[in-house]
Amino acid sequence: MKNKIVIGSMLLLVTALMAYKLPEGWIRAGSKPDDYDMGIAPGAGRSGNNAATIQSTSRKINGFGTLMQNIDPEIYKGKRVKLSGYIKAEEVNEWAGLWLRIDGKGPSKSVTTTIRNEQDDKRKITSKVSSTESKRSLAFDNMYNRAIKGTVNWTKCEIVLDVADTATNIAFGALLSGTGQIWFDDLKLDVVNKDVPTTSPKNKEPVNMDFEK
Repeated sequence: MKNKIVIGSMLLLVTALMAYKLPEGWIRAGSKPDDYDMGIAPGAGRSGNNAATIQSTSRKINGFGTLMQNIDPEIYKGKRVKLSGYIKAEEVNEWAGLWLRIDGKGPSKSVTTTIRNEQDDKRKITSKVSSTESKRSLAFDNMYNRAIKGTVNWTKCEIVLDVADTATNIAFGALLSGTGQIWFDDLKLDVVNKDVPTTSPKNKEPVNMDFEK
């Protein structure tokens, strides 16, 4: 019994020592962030420099973890941006990738109310009240349709989206769904020309309407 306690304590100590330190400016998030260890992997980068990593700590995970940032969109409004970087994966049983999301406000809604005047039943007063604009995703791509899976060496990943003039936030990062481990390095967020096509997974027109493919 004593040996089991000692071994258990040693495992807890090793786990604590192996915990990755979060890089400055980045936060942990996702649907199951507590099932992953995330942070800086010293010397694990493409050129021997540091990289960031997300590693599962549970045997089975129904969800994902992400290491991410939120930034002010002001200097990017009305422009097209490209998030690029490299990902390496080991035994990813579901999928992984970079992701980029442009947040903003949707159009306000008008509510018309009619009030009947008590002294003159024929007279009506109509007022319009605009509701508060709701926050929503204006553009989003998480590479689900071209995801990183299994075990792969450093692979270049790119996402291109438009930043609307009404954008209020830009969120981006890397995610791991399910178990395994990924490393990501050399991330960049650049403004690109409008002739660079966006990577949004939305189809430009209906496809496969007869279900033959």
